[in-house]
Amino acid sequence: MIRILDILIVKTFLRIFIPVVLGAPLLFIVGDLVEQVDRYFGRGLTVGEVSLAYVYMLPEFISWSFPIAALLAAVFTIHSMTLHREVLAAKAGGISFHRLMAPLVVLGLLLTGVGLLLSEAVPVGKRRSGQILRSEEVGRQWRADFVFKTDDDRTLTVRRLNVFPPTMNQVVLEVPAGANGEVAQHLQALRVPFDSVRGWTFKTGYLRILPDRSEPMTLYFDSLRSSGFGEPPRGLLGAPDDEDEMTDSEIDRMVANITRSGGDPSTLLVKKGQRKAIAVATLVIILFGGPLATSSRRGGTAYGIGVALASTILYLLLFRLAGAAGNSGVLSPVLSAWLPNLFFLACGLILLKRVRT
Repeated sequence: MIRILDILIVKTFLRIFIPVVLGAPLLFIVGDLVEQVDRYFGRGLTVGEVSLAYVYMLPEFISWSFPIAALLAAVFTIHSMTLHREVLAAKAGGISFHRLMAPLVVLGLLLTGVGLLLSEAVPVGKRRSGQILRSEEVGRQWRADFVFKTDDDRTLTVRRLNVFPPTMNQVVLEVPAGANGEVAQHLQALRVPFDSVRGWTFKTGYLRILPDRSEPMTLYFDSLRSSGFGEPPRGLLGAPDDEDEMTDSEIDRMVANITRSGGDPSTLLVKKGQRKAIAVATLVIILFGGPLATSSRRGGTAYGIGVALASTILYLLLFRLAGAAGNSGVLSPVLSAWLPNLFFLACGLILLKRVRT
């Protein structure tokens, strides 16, 4: 009997989840297209280019659909079983409600894994879509009067950085003494162009070598390359062009750069955390929606839709508010990213505890 119930629950859940997760992205596409269509065609884009761009956006739209589809499927599955006395019959047969939830939890874990894989594909698709639509705004192409600290504790002081053409002006590079006997150095140059093959080349300046037990030595140069410093121009800007198009590894690298430069990487850390939180929300929503659907034995489709809609609005509201709090520094980036999930998980566990088993 337990196996039959498990199969029934899984089939009912998937019969609702699959159409919703396939249909919801179409609603996202239509909504975004209505808002942006004039902008796209004003740039001379063809229907084929716009269509291809939205294909690359599908991983993001599908990842957004997972929690919504999981909530609808969990609510309608359990609520339908409650209305038809199947939950009551299972309890009479010695099967607890917690045991009835077991196949949904397993499905939630599997879907969370799929969601985490999708979260890795989202920034890649967003970047390609942005290139096709030419939707990326022109980011800052220069930075003036800043200090940058490299991974090996070198300190770079720059009067002005230009991303195009890639050049730094009036640069000072301080190299500290190393633990293995490397001597301290002070390098100053008027101009430092960048080449993707050779890296940075210091032009017209001097190198002062500062040994511990002897007189400093100064060398003047027309051209010099310093090994160990290969940060690209955009890595020195201190702020990303579009964090939505950055992979986790790119975010980690940018966070390190911003931190060394004395900036605040909260926005990037929140974005990275929210990508994972959205995937895990599928499991959390199932734990919340299942017991919630047993709270009323009356009402049919309207009740299920109302519960799902209200829960979705509440989750999105918390998601936005917590993200804004994390970006502004009111909450830590990790807490702000996971706060909606923690809230719904706590509510779900309370509801599970109160359900008569």
